[in-house]
Amino acid sequence: MAQINGFLQELLDQVTAFLAAYPVIEAWYTTVVRFVFPILAVLILSGMIRSLWNVPHTPEVWAKLGLPGGELIPLTHWENIVGRAAASDVVLPYPSISRQHAALMREKDGSWAVYDLDSTGGTEVNGLPVDGVAALDEGDTVSFGGIPCAFIPVTAEERRYQRERRKRVSRPVSPWGSLLVLTIWQVLAGLQLIIAAAPEASVNIPLAFLGLTLVMWCYFLFMRAMRRVGFEMEIIAFFLSTLSLGITASSAPDALFKQFLAICLGLTLFVILGVFLRDLSRARKIRWLMAAGAIGLLGITLALGSSKYGARNWLSIAGMSFQPSELAKICYIFAGSATLDRLFRKRNLGLFIVLTGVCLGCLALMSDFGTAAIFFVTFLVIAYLRSGDFATLSLICGGAVFGGGILLTFKPYILKRFAVWGHVWEDASGAGYQQTRTMSAAASGGLTGVGAGEGWLHRIGAADTDLVFGMLCEEWGLLIAVLAVLSIVTLAVFAVRACAAGRSSFYIIAACAATSLLVFQTCLNVFGAVDLLPLTGVTFPFVSNGGSSMLSAWGLLAFLKATDTRQNASFAIRLPSRRELRAEAQEVQSHEED
Repeated sequence: MAQINGFLQELLDQVTAFLAAYPVIEAWYTTVVRFVFPILAVLILSGMIRSLWNVPHTPEVWAKLGLPGGELIPLTHWENIVGRAAASDVVLPYPSISRQHAALMREKDGSWAVYDLDSTGGTEVNGLPVDGVAALDEGDTVSFGGIPCAFIPVTAEERRYQRERRKRVSRPVSPWGSLLVLTIWQVLAGLQLIIAAAPEASVNIPLAFLGLTLVMWCYFLFMRAMRRVGFEMEIIAFFLSTLSLGITASSAPDALFKQFLAICLGLTLFVILGVFLRDLSRARKIRWLMAAGAIGLLGITLALGSSKYGARNWLSIAGMSFQPSELAKICYIFAGSATLDRLFRKRNLGLFIVLTGVCLGCLALMSDFGTAAIFFVTFLVIAYLRSGDFATLSLICGGAVFGGGILLTFKPYILKRFAVWGHVWEDASGAGYQQTRTMSAAASGGLTGVGAGEGWLHRIGAADTDLVFGMLCEEWGLLIAVLAVLSIVTLAVFAVRACAAGRSSFYIIAACAATSLLVFQTCLNVFGAVDLLPLTGVTFPFVSNGGSSMLSAWGLLAFLKATDTRQNASFAIRLPSRRELRAEAQEVQSHEED
């Protein structure tokens, strides 16, 4: 391996020596690609962003409910509320029906069950009262408050017709054009970074970009072979990850392999978590294990962690440093999400509030107040989606403000971090040193940047993590920096729009919480770097240099992927095998012959 690296390094040295002999080539190349990169970025992202903003969330019919008058009401979710309220999925306007009477829920294997939601009139299946939950089979009669309804699963012919119709209506944009342009971007970026680093250019630069290109194409080819579609989120993530490699190559080229490995591990976590979320009953069982994981990760960091930039949030194992709080974000959202039956059976948020309090307490003791703010905002989103109780949330916010005031009393040095907010230019050589340099560098980049690897901000501490927005603006230009922010916002818009057609409340809560976390964290990073908000020391998702941050970003993306309702797009739905499709076709044919 050492011989191969030596050979490649020697070859790279010859290339850089040739370019050094003709400096005009380097100058012209850097000048041209500065204007090419924004064009390529628009070509890569425009179709993906437009698709996610306008994706049609067509309803899926999983079963039907036959009313006494013969009307058939489709069940378009895995979890369906039956009640008198207008907001119910199945509205039964009868006096004996409670506003939220019962829930019809589908399991992973296609089986159904009915949950009575403490209704006044009661629920029966084939004349037998439902005590909590009862299984449903084809042709069963379900009575809600004395109103008999027939449970009718969809037929093989209906499933086939619906599948084909949804493929036509919600056909995602083709990824191949964006993939090709992104590959060109990666090649040009790698060459530009080699030129900028010459004559000390490391072979890690071309190897990292080549490796990312290969991983990206292997992923998409494998997923297409598995008949999956809808790769807008992944293309956005790969684009931002490419920017991360560019930032790392400019600021810490020795860490390129680690960052590339983090991207690969993040992609693996994305796939594993996406497939795991396919079985909601399994997801429900490990919620408290995830809660324990979040507390354990933060607790271990509090006990054994080391300080960096003022926060005790780093843990070192075998020479590798990482932030367990980044992985705790995934565990926290997993623990906070809930399926519909749990929402109605346990409306109170007591245990989740306790979990949040423990997490916030650990983060406060670690002086990681940026992450604490992110956890609290995520808590508010989850708590509102689970309860819809503004009064309770208002009391919680008031308590949080009171607790923050007490914390400042015992730790007044925290105020010093915020004292410079809005006044960085008054102390440009002291407390405002980082932000004033960040804004100066960002302004010098203009719309197209000075060129990847050609900036100077990377010499400032935390430039490639907390201040990475400044590096983006300086080296890649304001246009690309804004597109990076817009990419994160697009993921949030998609999650909100997907809620109406969401298959399960678990997916909806998790996706909204994950996107809220990503957007809020991006805002803290961007606005903190330019002094519009206090500098809190949080990273830019997918872009900042850091393995744990990259893992967290890809893991959170899995929650968004699970809520994608387009045909064959989400990992949460197991596609029928080709054998099952043939059997279904034979069943349809036999019915047609009959």
